[in-house]
Amino acid sequence: MTFACATKTEERAARKLGARTVLVGIGARHVPDERVVSFGLAGGLHEGLACGEVLDATRVVDPDGKVLWEGAPLGVRGARQATIVAVDSVVDDPGERRRLHERTGADAADMESGALARAGRLAGCLRAVSDTPERTLGPLANVLDAEGRVRPAGLVRALVAPRRTGRALADVRHALDSLQHSVARSEGAVA
Repeated sequence: MTFACATKTEERAARKLGARTVLVGIGARHVPDERVVSFGLAGGLHEGLACGEVLDATRVVDPDGKVLWEGAPLGVRGARQATIVAVDSVVDDPGERRRLHERTGADAADMESGALARAGRLAGCLRAVSDTPERTLGPLANVLDAEGRVRPAGLVRALVAPRRTGRALADVRHALDSLQHSVARSEGAVA
């Protein structure tokens, strides 16, 4: 199975697992010709999720709750079965996160799984929660461009708030480590 990753950081995490990868960019701007597992980070939408929690999606919905994809979980040990909502931009406002959860029933949001589902390429979705309504991305929300490259102006804004940025970066690292660890423990479940 090939893991579709939005950023080079997510792709490095997948490669450390020995997985085949394809870099699709933020929002899956580059949809591959093969079926893939959407792999990477997601923003939690409700208080029941913690940073670092691994999600093995069984559904992907649009912002109105319409099902874009539904399937069996991949069987990653310790992962929570979840619904992912496909969004077009980072949702960092806690109130908007809660409204998305209430409207769709989704547990977390990402920007790639919906595009992969609409293209008929989604075979599964493994995501780790990198931020929650209580622990938002803050200054990191606008650091990357559509190709996953650092925006200089976004980086400057993030550096102006070193504590919040440092905490958010630690949450992102923890989420990626959790995702790697869960998949590694489930060798054979995702093949």
